Amino acid sequence: MILLVIDTQKLIMTNNLYNFDSLVPNIEQLIATARKNKIEIVYIRHDDGPNTELTEGKEGFDIYEKFQPTKDERIFDKTVNSAFKGTGLLEYLKEKGTKKIVVAGLQTDFCIDATVKCGFEHDFHMIVPAHANSTEDNHFMSGENSYKYYNEWMWPGRYATCISMEETIKEMEYN
Repeated sequence: MILLVIDTQKLIMTNNLYNFDSLVPNIEQLIATARKNKIEIVYIRHDDGPNTELTEGKEGFDIYEKFQPTKDERIFDKTVNSAFKGTGLLEYLKEKGTKKIVVAGLQTDFCIDATVKCGFEHDFHMIVPAHANSTEDNHFMSGENSYKYYNEWMWPGRYATCISMEETIKEMEYN
């Protein structure tokens, strides 16, 4: 099992996210539980490329201060929605024999969705804890509706096991 923390970067970790006040402590709890139980944490950062605010060298590219990785935790950078495409993550996890991935981070309707579905297609058991991913309002849906659409309808029973934080913590403690 690993904990995959996706795109929790300073530029996009804002109060505009749905349920921000629950999201932050939930991800903090997942990180603390993983470290306590010696579960590897892998961070993913999104890079929009040169001349953007979400690129290496810009402050917004850095991981949110409350989720800082330790020097031993791996970081993979990506340029598309899926954490698996062209990052080396897939090969790394296959080499380690990883079977289960707990997914947390941003954004529900972009990179979390793509990563959950791609992870499923690569035969990983994807676990999505409740209120440990989020997104902003868009032209079609509120952040809340996007969150509910994926976490309560799209992923469960298809691409991922979507469970409460409490169930996820128990799963991590008995890994």
